[in-house]
Amino acid sequence: MADRPKVLVLAGPTAAGKTAAALWVGEKWGATVVSADAMQVYRGMDIGTAKVTPEEQARVPHVGIDVVNPDEPFDANDFVALADEVIASGERVIVAGGTGFYIRALIRGLVQTPAVDPVLRAELEATADLHAILREVDPVLADRLHPNDRVRLVRGIEVFRQSGRRLSDLQAEHAAQPDRVAAVGLCLDRSDLYARIDQRVRMMMEQGYLDEVKGLLEQGYSRTLKPMQSLGYRHLTSHLLDGMPLQEAVRLTQRDTRRFSRKQRTWMNTLQFETVFEDHREAVEKAAVEAFGAP
Repeated sequence: MADRPKVLVLAGPTAAGKTAAALWVGEKWGATVVSADAMQVYRGMDIGTAKVTPEEQARVPHVGIDVVNPDEPFDANDFVALADEVIASGERVIVAGGTGFYIRALIRGLVQTPAVDPVLRAELEATADLHAILREVDPVLADRLHPNDRVRLVRGIEVFRQSGRRLSDLQAEHAAQPDRVAAVGLCLDRSDLYARIDQRVRMMMEQGYLDEVKGLLEQGYSRTLKPMQSLGYRHLTSHLLDGMPLQEAVRLTQRDTRRFSRKQRTWMNTLQFETVFEDHREAVEKAAVEAFGAP
């Protein structure tokens, strides 16, 4: 543990207070914040992602904000590379965000698998009974996957065909490896989270969320792009392009964000961090001292 870099991780669902906690620690300990938010990497998507403001970034250095345009790729490998660079610089690092997959990838690493072969993938995606095929080559993985989970079924089959190895074996070997970094982690949450989410969406609308989405469409960013299909952006796009009543678009944004927060909580459980409700300050300060020492 001692020879691995130590970082403070502030995870948790949307609207739980991660940004405020990270800013407080960043100022007090002179740390850099790495944003573990899969949406905040996109330029021009500020209000809808609750991105830290330029003023807040002036107070505490942030990495992982405004990295790519909405039509450019960014994935967990890119996030890990970006975070690794900051950690290697010797800076005190706070990883803060709600994308549990990114956080786990930083701590545990990613299973090394062959790059996607577009021809093979197209062939598999057009195949009917993928579950039966996977059961022949990787029964352990097949037992874990639902027959309708076509994305993971395809990946399991193509990994075997490209490498001759079962993805379940690769995953088991990976699980036995030590963590890449020593994470002092907390999951921040709130008992009134749903009310906070609804209020946040209302505030976003007051701040110009609709104009932000309109501007992205006017710049030529297609509604089919992955970030434009995310929470809020797709609903407000439906209002602008399809005539969905604005009140309904806002209601659906609130509803689907609440649903997404439940999925985030499930992801956070896999990280096995202590969960803290309401009074975050004491727990956050204790974790920061463990990660960085006294301020």
